[in-house]
Amino acid sequence: MSRNRWMIGSCVSALLLTVALTAGCSSPATSSPDGPPGVNVNGVGEVQGAPDTLTTQIGVQATAEDVTAAIEQANSAVGDVTDAVIAAGVTREDIQTQQVSIDPQYSGALPGGTSNISGYQATNTLQVTVRDLSKASAVLGEATSAGGNATRISGVSFRIDDDSELIADARSRAFADARDRAEQYATLAGGELGDVLSITESITGQEQARTFGDSASSADMAVPIEPGQQTVSVSVSVKWALN
Repeated sequence: MSRNRWMIGSCVSALLLTVALTAGCSSPATSSPDGPPGVNVNGVGEVQGAPDTLTTQIGVQATAEDVTAAIEQANSAVGDVTDAVIAAGVTREDIQTQQVSIDPQYSGALPGGTSNISGYQATNTLQVTVRDLSKASAVLGEATSAGGNATRISGVSFRIDDDSELIADARSRAFADARDRAEQYATLAGGELGDVLSITESITGQEQARTFGDSASSADMAVPIEPGQQTVSVSVSVKWALN
């Protein structure tokens, strides 16, 4: 009876050992919850170009004792500014109203007292786009002269109107940069790159601002304008399969 039990136990042990060996010989998994083995690398490409377009905010402010007078003065001033920039070479389609506001002005009050409305301030701001930078200085100069002391310049920004070629060049450089890094990592890991699994990108530098403080009057405006160079940068994150 004990011999039979020993034989049954031996058979069961052998069977379990066979199953264990069979499981141990199975092929390694080629995927994981995070996807197939791969290498994820970032690359950066930068290209410089000369801006060809300027955008600026030109506003006027007028203060009067009553609302009607303040509005009329602001309307007259902004009309003069509009006519001036058009005469300087800006098309009417590139002039857009950005802000119109009317705010009460208060006289000073004694401590514990109440403030009284002493007048009203009307503001009218235009966004002006200059597509020929050779005319930019004249546009700003004529605008500030037309608006006089009521003129306000909030800042200018430069951009390249059609930067598609620069972006394409920067994108190629970014991808080449990422591939060089990925090939190095693949070699260090004892493998080689496979197919591209994913690509994401980020583009910066398509517009560069030049500011003149929170609000600059015509007397503060510096002419001529120097656009300088603009850098278009493309960052890519690329994941390759690792074979």
